[in-house]
Amino acid sequence: SVEVATVDATLNKLCRRYNRRRRRAKKIKKKNPILDLQNLAILITVVVFVVVVIMWSLLWVFICKESNSGVYFAGMFRVANVEFIPEYRHADSSEFVSMANRIQHVITSVYRTSSVSRLYKQTVISDLSNNNQGGVLVHFWMIFVVPHLKSPSVCEDCVSAILKDSVHMSLKNRSSVGFLQGLPVDIDSILNLVLCYCSAVYDGCCYHLSVCPGSQCVDKLYAGVPDVSIPLNVFSSWGGLSCYIKLTSAPGSVIRLTVKSFRIDPSDCVYDALTVYDSLLPMRGMILFRFCEPVSAPISLVSTSNYLYVCMSDYDAEALSSFPYTECMNMIALPAGPGDAGVITSPFNPSLLPRQCSCTWMFQVLSALGVALRFQNYMLKLKDLQNCEHGWWKVNEIIYCGNYVDHSTVFRIPAQNPEVVFRCSSRSAAQPFSATYSSYNTSQPCPEGHFLCSTGLCVEKFRRCDGLDDCQDESDEIFCSKPPKICESSSPLHPLYICNGEMDCSSGKDEINCTQETSCSGVSYQCGNGACILKKNAKCDGLPDCYDRSDEKDCGDAATQQRIVGGINALEGEWPWQVSMHFSGQLYCGASALSDEWLISAAHCFSKERLADPRMWMAHLGMLNQGNAKHVAEIRRFVVHEYYNARNFDYDIALVQLKKAWPSSLAQYIQPICLPAPSQTFTEGHRCWVTGWGYRSEQDKVLPTVLQKAEVSIISQSECKRSYGAISPRMLCAGVPSGEQDACRGDSGGPLSCQAHSGGRWFLTGIVSWGSGCGRPNLPGVYTRVAKFIDWIQRHIQNL
Repeated sequence: SVEVATVDATLNKLCRRYNRRRRRAKKIKKKNPILDLQNLAILITVVVFVVVVIMWSLLWVFICKESNSGVYFAGMFRVANVEFIPEYRHADSSEFVSMANRIQHVITSVYRTSSVSRLYKQTVISDLSNNNQGGVLVHFWMIFVVPHLKSPSVCEDCVSAILKDSVHMSLKNRSSVGFLQGLPVDIDSILNLVLCYCSAVYDGCCYHLSVCPGSQCVDKLYAGVPDVSIPLNVFSSWGGLSCYIKLTSAPGSVIRLTVKSFRIDPSDCVYDALTVYDSLLPMRGMILFRFCEPVSAPISLVSTSNYLYVCMSDYDAEALSSFPYTECMNMIALPAGPGDAGVITSPFNPSLLPRQCSCTWMFQVLSALGVALRFQNYMLKLKDLQNCEHGWWKVNEIIYCGNYVDHSTVFRIPAQNPEVVFRCSSRSAAQPFSATYSSYNTSQPCPEGHFLCSTGLCVEKFRRCDGLDDCQDESDEIFCSKPPKICESSSPLHPLYICNGEMDCSSGKDEINCTQETSCSGVSYQCGNGACILKKNAKCDGLPDCYDRSDEKDCGDAATQQRIVGGINALEGEWPWQVSMHFSGQLYCGASALSDEWLISAAHCFSKERLADPRMWMAHLGMLNQGNAKHVAEIRRFVVHEYYNARNFDYDIALVQLKKAWPSSLAQYIQPICLPAPSQTFTEGHRCWVTGWGYRSEQDKVLPTVLQKAEVSIISQSECKRSYGAISPRMLCAGVPSGEQDACRGDSGGPLSCQAHSGGRWFLTGIVSWGSGCGRPNLPGVYTRVAKFIDWIQRHIQNL
């Protein structure tokens, strides 16, 4: 066929086809940028999402690892009505494994169905023993994995309550034995205590128990025959690895562990120590005694039951023995004549007192006579609302608490046939005591011409108000009028005025021949060579009074800067002995420098368990503003006075040893303060200064950043007793009647600095101890009287 087409028609058709292609190409060019942006956005979104997922995953892992901690609980309970067999003493025996698996299954079932099931991990049976009550005593430890925010949910009381609530008790059965999933358990024997936290710094024994259960640094000893000594001549050479020994004895007996020698450098009592537990697991609440210093004389410990746990890092020689437990009860008949009739001693004397013990003495005396107990280092006081920490006493149905002191006391019982009951009440092993007993006339306790002290002692009446503490509690010197100054009389002056550094007589007779040697007493100064002179305040008075010039040892210089009288802020270098003690990075107490290595502070700053770890403390020296110390030192150890009484703050004194001495180049900012002599006296009204970074009022919520100072006056002991009543001779009061200048919270342990005379040396007269509030009228601050502790300080610090 033939198609006829014009040129115009063909051109039009080609043009239309060209235009369509061109329009399609433009659309494609316009769409391409849009597609690129979308792809880029999608790509970025995907990358960000992946990064976020990775970051959250890493954060989740690190947060969980950081926030979760393993809490180890140690526990024990008694399985009743089950006979103990010797094979239970060996953890690899089939009998032990069978019984342990059964008990472990029961405990696991209890906690897997409890409110802490998600936190509970496992239970391990450590030991099976037989105690003095029969049955089988189970010792175990449990592990909980606990986020920090949920740590209260696994408290000791909570964990123990879960186990106790699972014991089904019968209403018909009045005994303490119930059933724990078919297991007969004595509910009164259940004990759960926190062993340690694995997120914290490990206790050596805790680390060994949880991490190294298969270590060869382990031993078990069994004393099956009473009264037979077993030597433990062992030398620890594992180099920092904690080792332990489990000691058990036959039922019906207790263990006496005698530490004959213990060679160790005085330490922080954390790593290098010998710790004895009154249990078969290292429970913190069951510590019987902890040795942190070398032992020069044998020390004996007695267990409460028939087992002990000994953990050590370095020790040398010990001896283990068991002996039958016998009831401590004595019937004593006293003669009517004068003099000591006999001696009573604490249970297991001379061993240290165990955590639990009791003893009863029944005395018989003639009519009109009573019983006098003379203690060497112990005293009894009526019990108040607080628990007895150093012995519970019942004398004819009246309750008393025992306390350790450094002097003799006499406890008088005005009854014909008194019954005296003693029970141990210390949280750990306590010092033994002894008392001589005698009869006395209840109508006339002291001989004719004698004065009865509050301590029960009898002293001659002429010693009343003689300026000497003859009663050991100042009861012979309280509420005494000031003796008259009779200078013209031929009779000797009162000892208060003789050689006290003040011209009391116009003729000067009271200050003549003060450097001549005399017999040593409480009012004479003892020189370095042992000789004593009449001059009471010879220490650092600018004059060499002793032949060996020991009274003028360099100490206690303050910077020669002008003071702001009545001001608040101290000046740079004004109190160079002032130290700020920081616990966990925060100001907690004050202290004073005694040497380049030793500080002195208050015992109550370090007495609690959480405060006794030197690793948590730092000492800031040469500091005016908080945070700008010239020298910051770690703490090696604390030496808290062995007689410190947390109930009344008696013996509130402690020494602090630094790990590193402060350099001599800082002498412009750091200087030790001078210790007073035992005979040194600062009379009533003497102006002194108390310093510290503590709160400026009871209502204050913010600690000052600049060292504060306040001028206070020494207050007489009589006035101090009127304000507080219970003031011991080891305390002194200082303040102002209005109460406007005083120490407060945060100043504890800081110095009360007194200058002997204008321009003279500065002495550490007191340590901030306690008081009723802060700055209250007629309620002065109470300080530890440092002069009473000079011998104790020098016993622990050589060449001071």
